[in-house]
Amino acid sequence: MSKLIIGLSGGIGSGKTAVSDRFKALGIYIVDADIAARTIVEPNKPAWQDIKEFFGNEVLLEDQTINRAWLRQQVFADTDKRKKLEEFTHPRIRAEIIRDLDNSNSVYTLLVSPLLIESGQIKLVEKVIIIDVPEALQIERTCTRDNNDSEQVKRIIAAQLPREKRLKHADWVIDNSEPLETLDTRIESLHQELLTLI
Repeated sequence: MSKLIIGLSGGIGSGKTAVSDRFKALGIYIVDADIAARTIVEPNKPAWQDIKEFFGNEVLLEDQTINRAWLRQQVFADTDKRKKLEEFTHPRIRAEIIRDLDNSNSVYTLLVSPLLIESGQIKLVEKVIIIDVPEALQIERTCTRDNNDSEQVKRIIAAQLPREKRLKHADWVIDNSEPLETLDTRIESLHQELLTLI
């Protein structure tokens, strides 16, 4: 496992994947909390069982996988349901992340998580990078990417940690509303800075 673990977070549609892909191209091992979240809800795993029991068969697609779009609508419309889902998933996601972190051999590791702060995953990292974009751009990107309507995206944003609170945890902030060339330069510079911390 790398000695230095860096957290990378940002709201929905901020460009976490675009940023982490650039770090990956520099040879950095990426641990993605979203992948861990998908892994723990595969059919017949304990979290899948809990979700099916609580939400009923409506939560399943024909192939028995979780209907993520249906579940998203349920939990972002009802705080109690969201808390229950988090109870089923957050401890298991954390365990999966820790297993993946143990596999890293790169000079430092990037833990990419939309809920880095809210879920307590921030305790697994030494430093934090926050990706920041204006809310209007978050909404536009997410509507385009996920085919969601803007009201659904606004509910997701409202359920996430407010921007100003997220930024308070940042050791570095990446403004991802600028052109990709600027992003590439910023990440290369940040990568060089991170190498000095090892």
